[in-house]
Amino acid sequence: MPVSAKSIEEELTVFDVNFEDDEVPEKMVELCTVHRLQEEDMVNEWMAFSTTRNLPLTVSNLNILEHEVLNKKSARPRPSQKKEKHCGNRDFNTIQELIEVETEEENLLDSYATPAKGSQKRNLSTPEHPQSKRISVNRSPHVLFSPASFSPSATPSQKYGSRTNRGEVVTTYGELQGTTWNGGSGRNTSVELFTCQDEPLTKMYKFMFQKLMDIREVVSSKIEELGASLKNHFQIDEFTSVSFPAQETVTVLGQIGCDSNGKLNSKSVILEGDREHSAGMQVPVDLSELKEYSLFPGQVVIMEGTNSTGRRFVPTKLYEGVPLPFHQPSKEFEECPQQMVITACGPFTTSDTITYDALKDLIDVLNRDCPDICILLGPFLDAKHEQIENLQLTVTFEDVFKRCLKMIIEGTRLSGCHLVFVPSLRDVHHDPVYPQPPFSCFEPAKEDKDRVHFVADPCTLSVNGVILGITSTDLLFHMGAEEISSSVGAPDRFSRILRHILTQRSYYPLYPPNEEINVDYEAFYSYAPMPVTPDIFIVPSELRYFIKDVTGCICINPGRLTKGLVGGTYARFLVKSGAMGSEGKRSPCISAQVVRI
Repeated sequence: MPVSAKSIEEELTVFDVNFEDDEVPEKMVELCTVHRLQEEDMVNEWMAFSTTRNLPLTVSNLNILEHEVLNKKSARPRPSQKKEKHCGNRDFNTIQELIEVETEEENLLDSYATPAKGSQKRNLSTPEHPQSKRISVNRSPHVLFSPASFSPSATPSQKYGSRTNRGEVVTTYGELQGTTWNGGSGRNTSVELFTCQDEPLTKMYKFMFQKLMDIREVVSSKIEELGASLKNHFQIDEFTSVSFPAQETVTVLGQIGCDSNGKLNSKSVILEGDREHSAGMQVPVDLSELKEYSLFPGQVVIMEGTNSTGRRFVPTKLYEGVPLPFHQPSKEFEECPQQMVITACGPFTTSDTITYDALKDLIDVLNRDCPDICILLGPFLDAKHEQIENLQLTVTFEDVFKRCLKMIIEGTRLSGCHLVFVPSLRDVHHDPVYPQPPFSCFEPAKEDKDRVHFVADPCTLSVNGVILGITSTDLLFHMGAEEISSSVGAPDRFSRILRHILTQRSYYPLYPPNEEINVDYEAFYSYAPMPVTPDIFIVPSELRYFIKDVTGCICINPGRLTKGLVGGTYARFLVKSGAMGSEGKRSPCISAQVVRI
């Protein structure tokens, strides 16, 4: 449809632009014809040009627009419109789409063509009996996830394939005799989010904008709330300001910090007081009088000691935190059969390839053992993988992840197990913020919706009344690099750190956080605290796998499913609500193992 002066005037009235020269519309029609523009595009060009310069709409100003803007755009080389040519590598989906388009064109021509007598070139195709000369590609989950479809180098890892220790049990816990590692395919399994908040973290949220005062408010609230619990537990009368000069012994509340940007050590410890008693003031701490201690930045503590000058606090006693109580499940779960849980943490492919061989082997394990629940923690598409860093994939990161999920969900459909997907800050396709919202880019099929669960990091689940605490963040590694201790015959480093996590009642008590983690403190205040002490705490790490009983909580580091070029480990455990462990302590975990893939 040709451009007219009337249509130009109508477009200008949309922006309430007036002009006195009657030649203006004709000039704009001329510019549209010369530069192949529509009325709307022409008016948009003028608005963008005139708004920044505050120019009236005149013929002379339109000439300036043509000289400075339109002529330069017309001089640019136009992209080629030839669709037949294709530059670069074609991936699996592109080739398949071309095949389908060509087949549809052939069928359309067939419906209009009249074949010659005895012609065998092409069979007729009708809606009732469609035919094609090409055989359709089998789109099973494994074929869809074929690495050749998105990776230029899809050679299976030779070192992973040649391993000889597959299936080896490397560590155990609990009862071993008569234990059979076969589940019930999730038939009698209830998986629910467990939270003390009105609404758990189930969707994306806005982040990247935080005021320092808001961050300070969250940190101060943490000190005050945990301090009130410790005060009631240890029956302390009152707290004194950390900077108050006192020759006699006083009791102070505060948060451990470092006096510089370096790593915490015994000479750089400071205590930051709460707002109510210390107005947030800080004081250096002299640890020379403490025989045993274990401290890390962000730890909320109560100390007894002296501060003779008001400038240095010398503690003589350190009050450790106390964990939250365990959840008391309802009696209806006591009659439920035991549940078998398998948990594995990414990366799910070796560092030299992206064939996901380890993930396929894990799916075979799930189909063989039929567990009730499988908990998979990211990264699913590791940002630290060499092919990801070098941008060697031929499709988007999100597409690869969707195919990965499709393979897992459809590949385990016969096993019937519930699937729980936990994101990781190293997932290149997901928002790298903590707390991390669940995956939202994939919608499972209708038949799989009841058994597929996308949860946040961190999260707390109730499995038939048994509480599972889950985080994919390498908290052990972050806190292990900052913790300092002095003790004789005390628990090992892992047990100390795990005890700190439970007694600080938070899935990430370290402050300031590790430089690799981006914390949104408004969401952190709502979703990072533990609602109760979990019965099972799944805390994967780059550090060595383990299964430990810490204050009655069974803490499991399943390790990584792959470690560099070789295979890694996964964990499996049996739980039953109402089971009791040794010495009368509540322990629903019957037995647990860490196994090599």
